[in-house]
Amino acid sequence: MGEQNYTPPLGTGDTQDYDRAIRIWTRERRWRSALLQATAPVAGETIIDFGCGTGTFAVMLKTAQPDVRVIGIDPDEEALTIARAKAEQAGVDVEWRRGFASDLAGDSADAAVSSLVFHQMPVVEKARAFAALLQVLRPRGRLLVADYGRQRGLMRLLFRATIQRLDGVADTQPNADGILPDLISEAGFVDVREIDRVHTVTGTIMLLEAKRPA
Repeated sequence: MGEQNYTPPLGTGDTQDYDRAIRIWTRERRWRSALLQATAPVAGETIIDFGCGTGTFAVMLKTAQPDVRVIGIDPDEEALTIARAKAEQAGVDVEWRRGFASDLAGDSADAAVSSLVFHQMPVVEKARAFAALLQVLRPRGRLLVADYGRQRGLMRLLFRATIQRLDGVADTQPNADGILPDLISEAGFVDVREIDRVHTVTGTIMLLEAKRPA
């Protein structure tokens, strides 16, 4: 995320309630399962979960394929505390780091994933994060993003009534206008495509896939 600019969980920093809200309001099982299938972790790979939050998806990755190295990075220490507890309960080993995308410099990964993070970041920070993730990926490395995308009709109204009330308009509106695929391409990724779309009572969550050029 941005070096300073990011919106805390639920727009308020109420991390304890974050998992419950995501589960109830976003059809979490549906889009997380789709994201896991699209990531398709392979034994021996290194996968970065950018903005890992409370660690749900990082733990899913490690549980699905124990022989991958999973690095979960997030600036919120309270969220990481919950993430560590989840990993311990699941009996899996995930590398948790407190930091931003720029703090990954020097790492190398086969895939980077991110879920429900980019809509909370200013446009300039979204762009910087995609550029940083491009640099950390190996040639043909995969980028998978699950986040709020272009909102149309009823979905736009629901998005305004929920996500934008919690997280504000300035950072979330570019997502609602469909900016993410363009930002990913501008960062240098290729083969950018939408692979799924999940309608929820908080708006449409879009799954995007892209690759670092060979």
